[in-house]
Amino acid sequence: MPALFISTMRTVVPFVAGWLLTLLVKAGITIDSEKVTYVVSLVLVVAYYLVFRLLEILGTKLRGSKLQTIAGVLLGWARPPQYPSVDNALPPLTGYRSETRTE
Repeated sequence: MPALFISTMRTVVPFVAGWLLTLLVKAGITIDSEKVTYVVSLVLVVAYYLVFRLLEILGTKLRGSKLQTIAGVLLGWARPPQYPSVDNALPPLTGYRSETRTE
């Protein structure tokens, strides 16, 4: 359950940041079309997420770097979520036959 909360926070925070950045853009620039505003919001959210996710990955590779922590906080959580391994969680399905009945 904690992984769900963390991944949710890491999704919501970039959207909030994109919304705030859109408000900043909107404050200085007059945008007449509502659709353009939505596109600008989407572009800003994606750019925000990508920039800080890439910085977080870079911080991970530098080991012990505060860059990972700072980028993670700006994504909504200081560390990336860790999901349980599902390797070999279920045995492979063998000998399965699908039978269709017609009545």
